[in-house]
Amino acid sequence: MAAAVRWLRLSGRKARAVLEQEAPVRRSGAAAAAAAEGSVRHFSENAAPQEKSSNLEVAEEDIVIPRKKSWDKLAVLRALASTVKRDPTAAKYIFQDDPFLIPRSTRDFQLYTLSKASGENAARYVVNRHPEYFQRDIAVPHIPCLMPPNMELQLNEEVSEEALISQIQLRKVKASVNMYDQLLQKGATVSLETSNSLLDLLCFYGDREPSVEEPYAGENNESEELQEAPEEREQKGSSRNTSLWREKNNAERIFNLMPEKNAHSYCAMIRGMVKHRACEKAFGMYTELLNNMFNADVYTFNALILAVNEVKQNATDRLEVIEDLLRQMKQQNVQPNLLTFNSVLKVLKWCGGLGKNMAMRTLNEMKILNIEPSLATYEHLLRMFYRAASLPPNPPEIIYSILDEMEGKSFYPCDPDDDKFFLTAMKTCLKLKDVQLAYQLNRILETGENRKMMGNHFQQMAYWRTFFHLLCLMEQLDVIMKYYKELVLSAFYLNSDMLLSLLQALDTANHLELIPQIWKDNRPFWQNQRSVTAEEALALMARDVQPLETQIAFADCAADIKSFYERQESNQATLEWTAPVLNHITVLFARAGRPQEAWKMLELFKKHNRIPSHLVMNEVLNCITQENQADQARDLVKLAASFSLPSTPDLAKRVLEEFELSEEDRKDLAEMTEETDSYHE
Repeated sequence: MAAAVRWLRLSGRKARAVLEQEAPVRRSGAAAAAAAEGSVRHFSENAAPQEKSSNLEVAEEDIVIPRKKSWDKLAVLRALASTVKRDPTAAKYIFQDDPFLIPRSTRDFQLYTLSKASGENAARYVVNRHPEYFQRDIAVPHIPCLMPPNMELQLNEEVSEEALISQIQLRKVKASVNMYDQLLQKGATVSLETSNSLLDLLCFYGDREPSVEEPYAGENNESEELQEAPEEREQKGSSRNTSLWREKNNAERIFNLMPEKNAHSYCAMIRGMVKHRACEKAFGMYTELLNNMFNADVYTFNALILAVNEVKQNATDRLEVIEDLLRQMKQQNVQPNLLTFNSVLKVLKWCGGLGKNMAMRTLNEMKILNIEPSLATYEHLLRMFYRAASLPPNPPEIIYSILDEMEGKSFYPCDPDDDKFFLTAMKTCLKLKDVQLAYQLNRILETGENRKMMGNHFQQMAYWRTFFHLLCLMEQLDVIMKYYKELVLSAFYLNSDMLLSLLQALDTANHLELIPQIWKDNRPFWQNQRSVTAEEALALMARDVQPLETQIAFADCAADIKSFYERQESNQATLEWTAPVLNHITVLFARAGRPQEAWKMLELFKKHNRIPSHLVMNEVLNCITQENQADQARDLVKLAASFSLPSTPDLAKRVLEEFELSEEDRKDLAEMTEETDSYHE
């Protein structure tokens, strides 16, 4: 140990001596470098030489350490979520509970999604109906929204305004109306604020009890609605999920019974009438509001603007009403908000060329007021300028400006129609056949949390299906297969159009060997569809002769399709054995060296009254020749003669030349050939 200490002291002295010797050399080198740079450096004339400080203390900046750092409540969750990315091999989160119920087709997805929603509705019904059985709270910390409502009703104690407020807070429509009537019968006076709260409840739900299934009311028909034309869906509006305004309902009765009314009372009635499609009455109520010297709020004006489509059918009349409402907003000093301009754009979609001109003025007005457009704003513009099914030769370029403006921005919910933008934009990319524009839209989708703005599951699947369709039409096969592995079965499921587009892409790229894998991945879907996709796949596989390994894979795929047809036939389904399907499967079996299976397919021709083609008979004969089965070759010629095929003499000649037959068989084939020749003569 002592020797080690002495060695360290000695090495330290040597190091200091070396540094003292090298110091003058360094200083001289630095001076020479400064002299060399003197010709190119420019110093200020007022520059004074720096005086060497006696003390070498370095001036340090004061570092202020905060006593407390404020964090967002979701900061930790956001940090954890940023470390997780989407797994292309996993199913959607809602199906992670039971791997057996992971859907493999659009039909299964819809069934399982609605089943899960139905189960949640049933559980919510039981909890709300019997909250006394669910009072045990084991969540730490306490999560009030997951607990059943525990507000005690005061109905049994006494009829009072406090009990009425409790009923309104619990959204008990009929009970609230009954309580209000009892208060009036007792001669009690209900405050204006409570009466307005009751009006809000009645107008929001249309004088009906809120449905337990309300959060999922629209999912039953969502997939069907996505297949409809946008114009048809827009005209239907929310009539499927929103009840109509009934004549002389409790909202109107209570409104007329109110001894005192204010602007809130009228605005609640107007918004309720617009929501439940009593638009003519809404404008009449607005006129009554003006006659009583009240001013409407911005939300009431937004509702009236949306109701213009219902009360006016002509584009010019609609524009006049909108301009009049905007003028009255200015007179009443009501500041428009984002929903105001979005409502205007939503109506302008139905005003043709006049609407496009006013839409540009609306955007300029938004810029003047420093109102940032939302996704719904851009969606209305796209629907307005790219509404036609077939675009003109020189389509408008507004979508390029919109996507350039959106690049790098994160969007958050601001309008109920925000979730429609990405699907509408991708459909526009498909109309324009612009795949680079679709890539740009995908980059915007991946920015921040924009993926949450895609809408529900059905809208997400429609978006990715449209994107993949565009790829199949415009991209190279390697890019198509890359997105196929990432998206299919995890983000969406193929339908008939997608499968036909994918098969066309495989044919264009001359990579038909991938068809068996496509069939295997989407087998459950193919079984739920018509035979058109299966016929197209069989036609591509049977069109050209492929290497033996590929032919074997084709034959396995054909055998699977054959079993599918047989299973459908036993279930008395609408699928039938057509001549092309029988021909293609027989050819594939023959080219793969499966004579027995090919012969069974020939028997199906007789069973279903179909006639095999010349190619089928030649391919089967080639397979039999490779196996050197003379008896089966002779039977093949007899089968061709029974079908009265024109190729029977050629088949007989080939059999006579390529097989060693007995004299009797040769004589039979020769007679068969002569009979066939004389028959055709």
